[in-house]
Amino acid sequence: TDELSSPDLLRKHVAIDLLYWRDIKQTGIVFGSFLLLLFSLTQFSVVSVVAYLALAALSATISFRIYKSVLQAVQKTDEGHPFKAYLELEITLSQEQIQKYTDCLQFYVNSTLKELRRLFLVQDLVDSLKFAVLMWLLTYVGALFNGLTLLLMAVVSMFTLPVVYVKHQAQIDQYLGLVRTHINAVVAKIQAKIPGAKRHAE
Repeated sequence: TDELSSPDLLRKHVAIDLLYWRDIKQTGIVFGSFLLLLFSLTQFSVVSVVAYLALAALSATISFRIYKSVLQAVQKTDEGHPFKAYLELEITLSQEQIQKYTDCLQFYVNSTLKELRRLFLVQDLVDSLKFAVLMWLLTYVGALFNGLTLLLMAVVSMFTLPVVYVKHQAQIDQYLGLVRTHINAVVAKIQAKIPGAKRHAE
């Protein structure tokens, strides 16, 4: 199990390093690429963005291939294809990897469907009311922002909030504690006034 979990653990560490800006150059490249892609999608269609990215990548690789071919001809060397090492890399997914990702997707889909059924069929009145309030708030969010703008804000938040939290953890925890206490008090009042809204002890 350790061998199976080590790639996931490595990917988790890489993601954490990116979000906490532990390698400024690497995080800057990833963050900038995400922003450029999302800004492009706000100005052009998905098809246009994909086509332009493909053309840019092809222009770079074709130019480099021609340059290396000319250089080898002038210097009379035989270094071979400049991308030979990358062409020989194994990029196929194994049956075990496909099964693993399929099982993971199936687990999340089933969990989501069960949770939605629980909320829409009012298994717990308080949870369903919270979900209704959330959906009501999202109608206002949707009226102010489109999906790409929300995604852009999410990406910016992912690369800024963790660093801000680390630098101001004590103050943020204090304010979050006050907000949580206030929300719990409001929920308790609602539970006390609505019949059948009593929650099981956690």
